[in-house]
Amino acid sequence: MKLELIATATFGLEAVVKREVEALGYKVLKSEDAKITYCGDERAIVRSNLWLRCADRVLVKMGEFDALEFEELYQQTKALPWEDWIPADGKFTVSGTSVKSKLHSVPACQSIVKKAIVDKLKETYCVEQFPESGADYPVRATMLKDRVTLTVDTTGAGLHKRGYRIRDVRAPIKETLAAAMVELSFWKKGRALFDPCCGSGTIPIEAALIGKNIAPGLNRRFISEDWDVIPESVWKEERKQAFEAIDHEAALSITASDISREAISAAQENAIEAGVDDCICFSAMDISALRADRKNGIVIINPPYGSRIGEKRDIDRIYSSLRGLALKDPTWSFFVVTSDKNFENSAFGRPADRRRKLYNGRLETCYYQFHGQIEKTSK
Repeated sequence: MKLELIATATFGLEAVVKREVEALGYKVLKSEDAKITYCGDERAIVRSNLWLRCADRVLVKMGEFDALEFEELYQQTKALPWEDWIPADGKFTVSGTSVKSKLHSVPACQSIVKKAIVDKLKETYCVEQFPESGADYPVRATMLKDRVTLTVDTTGAGLHKRGYRIRDVRAPIKETLAAAMVELSFWKKGRALFDPCCGSGTIPIEAALIGKNIAPGLNRRFISEDWDVIPESVWKEERKQAFEAIDHEAALSITASDISREAISAAQENAIEAGVDDCICFSAMDISALRADRKNGIVIINPPYGSRIGEKRDIDRIYSSLRGLALKDPTWSFFVVTSDKNFENSAFGRPADRRRKLYNGRLETCYYQFHGQIEKTSK
């Protein structure tokens, strides 16, 4: 079945997700704010959910049309082939958003879309009541400038829910954002990677998953696994291929440290759950103890964003340590996500080589990238 799929993304990560989709072998049709539309089939749903590291969800695009009145919304929604996806016992909820649209009442739009789908399924299955005892088919209705896009969510819990985070610490970074930070650093096996404020270990764990080529969705379930339209055999085949693709022999140099012993304990437990504890060196230490004793090191860090006096002192100390490392060895590169708009001057005293606006949850941040002078090491 030829499908249009949408990989949703956090604002600022569209280019990263687009590269991931293309790396899976799928043709991208359109890249817009927070979503990538591409061609695929039922197997693409499975593969995308298993392998996309930086996307938030994978949606099936049911249809797209203009609607200025509720009757138009009802009729065009009803005309879509919902019966191809939702069986007689299927249950579905309708969520929605409306931005700069004449159909600005989201509850009203959700109700109309729900009624249109129910009426279509009644006609298809010749029934008046639906038990809704089967699998879930979450429908999303997005109204943007009078353009309606209707989709069905294939993921369920967001793709950042890898399943390995069994212990949290304060202000954890989302797994999808951490993976994107690693991808944007262009870190590769063979280069030393450091996270001196690792918290619960998300950045080093995501780096290890990348380094060992472990599919991020390998150890979790997706809502579409219960759908009849995707054979169980496809899920088994794709998972088997993903297991076979793991690089068990990858030699990785990843160091994760934090001043908090509780954070390190949590990070170690999470790494064990993710199956990558054997390739991350954890230690409880202050960032000032980090030494630039290897060439071409990469620091990827999500430092605290606090504004209270005590927190400000800690942040200044972290900035000072980063600056000292950069001065000691110019081959080191630094990749820092922070909401501090004065970070470049505060920490490095110079402009970043690249900047990218990102959102850590609802908080607007910037990903500052300071590229080191690459020095070739002798073999």
